[in-house]
Amino acid sequence: MSKDTDNPNTTTTNETSRPQETVTFALAQSHFLVGDIATNTEKMRTLALQAREQGADVIVFPELALLGYPPQDLLLRPSLSGRVKNALSNLSDIDDIVMIVGYPHVDHHGTFNSAAILHNGHQKGFYHKQVLPNYGVFDERRYFDKGRNQVLFDYKGITIGLLICEDLWEKGPISDLKKQGADLIVSLNASPFEIEKQENRKTMLAKRSRENNLPILYVNAVGGQDDLVFDGGSMAVQADGSVAHEAPRFMNQLLLATLDVKTAKFNNQPKAPLTLSRESEMYQALVVGLRDYVNHSGFSGIIVGLSGGIDSALTLCIAVDALGADKVYAVMMPYEYTSQISLEDAQAQARRLNVSYTVCPIFDAVEGIRHTLAPLFNKSPADTTEENIQARARGVVLMALSNKFGHLVITTGNKSELAVGYSTLYGDMAGGFDVLKDVYKTQVYKLASYRNRLEDTPVIPERVITRPPSAELRPDQKDQDSLPDYDVLDGILMSYIDEDMGYQDIVDKGFDAELVAKVIKMVDHNEYKRLQSPIGTKISHKAFGRERRYPLVNKWSIKG
Repeated sequence: MSKDTDNPNTTTTNETSRPQETVTFALAQSHFLVGDIATNTEKMRTLALQAREQGADVIVFPELALLGYPPQDLLLRPSLSGRVKNALSNLSDIDDIVMIVGYPHVDHHGTFNSAAILHNGHQKGFYHKQVLPNYGVFDERRYFDKGRNQVLFDYKGITIGLLICEDLWEKGPISDLKKQGADLIVSLNASPFEIEKQENRKTMLAKRSRENNLPILYVNAVGGQDDLVFDGGSMAVQADGSVAHEAPRFMNQLLLATLDVKTAKFNNQPKAPLTLSRESEMYQALVVGLRDYVNHSGFSGIIVGLSGGIDSALTLCIAVDALGADKVYAVMMPYEYTSQISLEDAQAQARRLNVSYTVCPIFDAVEGIRHTLAPLFNKSPADTTEENIQARARGVVLMALSNKFGHLVITTGNKSELAVGYSTLYGDMAGGFDVLKDVYKTQVYKLASYRNRLEDTPVIPERVITRPPSAELRPDQKDQDSLPDYDVLDGILMSYIDEDMGYQDIVDKGFDAELVAKVIKMVDHNEYKRLQSPIGTKISHKAFGRERRYPLVNKWSIKG
């Protein structure tokens, strides 16, 4: 086949073996580590041999699986091309199964997000991604050149068209393949998790398959990478849009689907995976995101500051489910305003989850800092500065434990608090990963109740969920002393952050105008804090971090 990446014409590679009645495809839904080309190559080898042993004719790997996704500026490393060529060469001794491999292609035309067709020691062809996403968490136009050719692969009586991820979300690429004679579409993907995104994928795949009367094989990556989680859900979709096979979410799976060559129909999966509820998929994403970040970063364990409140309680559950109780260390750091209820509930949860639990009072630390500052503060009335000393003393304790024992500090701030600045720099924001960074407070309560329903004996004490939330930084403090009710607050925040709505549009939804202006001002004012916050797993359409980037200094006004 032609390797001219500027050639707009369709390119075809032919496999001359005689037609057969069926062709079995293996979708390799697996986790491929970013940058670890050698390990990823060996995983491909293992999966290909396993698939061949199970009767597969073709195995399909996810988008950029050879290098891992998203590789970001690793794509700019001068040694990349040589490493990729060596890896593809190392797969050349695998016979009797076609391998469709996602990889970065580098040549004199540029750098491309590509799929290679490997068979019996030879590269039969390659395809370059045509539609490069450049929104949200995607920066593909920074790294890749645009592919310009359609690729069809004739194999055992069927003509297979190749696409990569975003190609399938637009009408043109699949329509062009249909016009050129494709019988089947194979799509390689690295599609990050968002709430209810799997249903959106199914809707899109059904639409594309029906529009073109083509069956589609959709393989997706799985596992956590920094703040992203890939949730799998690979599928074989019939030409009528129905799902014939679906892999379980958030799990490694070698999914086999057999296509009848004459009818171009897949056999049907004997038993479909369980459908995940909104809370269950959110919870699984948070578990996977934390698990893979900690394990692949090389930390031996994690430390959670346990307060007796709802956020740290849910964080502790996720930590134990992700890593096991033996790798989780809970520290309760009471001060004079810490209630007896908080002490009791924190201890009860730690015992219930069987984690290491230590009580480390911070009274002396706080008083020592206050004494040091007294000559400087003696003419100023007490305010939130003194309250924040408590949070910062706790941060010092946790980070000292981290330095001494090599464990990662997990912070417990939620999206609602980060949005309005209800957090303390170098205090409760001190740490390396924030499990709840993209979880609103109202969602925290739902997830806590969901986790309790999974067992006969609740893992979170019920009164942690039912009593009013408080940072316990002063006597009888409640969050709602300075914040509106979380149902109202989160409604405004979701409109402003996730939906990008302006002031007047939010007011028109029925929210109090003065409150909307106050909340928006709080969000905008605290951008500098969020820039310094640890990363956390993305689960929403618009997470804080790389997909929501605002200037720290600007004069944009609320009402224009």
